[in-house]
Amino acid sequence: MKLFDKFKTDIGIDLGTANTLVYIKGEGIVINEPTIASVNEKTGQTLAVGEEAKRMMGRTPTHISVVRPLVNGVISDFVMTQEILKQYMKRVKNDSLFKYIRAVVAIPTNLTEVERKSVEDAVISAGASSVYLLEEPIAAVLGARLPIHEPTASMIVDIGGGTTEIAIISMGGVVVSKSLKIAGDRFNDEIIRFVRDEFKMLIGEPTAERIKIEIGSALPSTEKLETLISGRDLSSGLPREVTIRDIQVRSVLLPLLKQMIEAIRDIIEKTPPELSGDILRHGIYFSGGGSLLRGLIELVEKELAVKTILVDDPLTCVVRGAGIAAENIDAHKNVFSLLIKPIVLD
Repeated sequence: MKLFDKFKTDIGIDLGTANTLVYIKGEGIVINEPTIASVNEKTGQTLAVGEEAKRMMGRTPTHISVVRPLVNGVISDFVMTQEILKQYMKRVKNDSLFKYIRAVVAIPTNLTEVERKSVEDAVISAGASSVYLLEEPIAAVLGARLPIHEPTASMIVDIGGGTTEIAIISMGGVVVSKSLKIAGDRFNDEIIRFVRDEFKMLIGEPTAERIKIEIGSALPSTEKLETLISGRDLSSGLPREVTIRDIQVRSVLLPLLKQMIEAIRDIIEKTPPELSGDILRHGIYFSGGGSLLRGLIELVEKELAVKTILVDDPLTCVVRGAGIAAENIDAHKNVFSLLIKPIVLD
């Protein structure tokens, strides 16, 4: 081991809309927490980040704000993003006097140069010494251990919190891609809207998330699911409980899933013919927390007549890919984000 290596740490970061994950070279995933911070508006002091801040959502007094600093994969609150990353960097540095940190950061494919620079600046100001940007589809393909440097197509659909990234990867780059603002957060928003319109009751985001996880599905099942939810009655203003069924949640999610499937179909249609044959042989791989929705994989396979596969541990697939790149940065320099952009479908 070189003397300098004792002072150097290489890490992979999945800075997601919903969750931030950090992978340390030689150790694996050490941080997996919500991308949320709570701040005291009177003093400007950050009270908590991650899981602790998430527990405060919808439960704070007026002078305490719970902030989600990323919207649709884009930094909307630079200061809070920087604060969250600083807290996590402190854990990585392990209170050493000096640590040279090289960070590989996964980003959506549709970010502008200004937005990419914002991610770089946030990570640098949080304590990293240098930053390498890695597009999420490439990170997901690396994390799924699919061939990335060969002249063959790997199709990945990564359903995160803010965006769904659909891409064809070949020869270490993105051939064609599309980024949708239909993902986990949009599912939650539509469930909140449905409960408001159907039951005249207001619920918060944590309740909508629970509904999606417990009874959300893309296809009908033999087992009828339902769950009891509580919220505020819009007419009386008083607390109220209602029962919501899986068929109701499915009716809310299905239009969004149909849009997602059409976007996947669009990408396949725009793919060069030789690579299309590879997709038919190898299938479409799904990663990200949104891909865990019951029946989604089966629905896509039924609609597109192409084999679909859920990667192992889809929640951590992107950060594992960033971690693989961080394990040997020099060997992966050709897959990091360049100024030349792939074909992006509108």
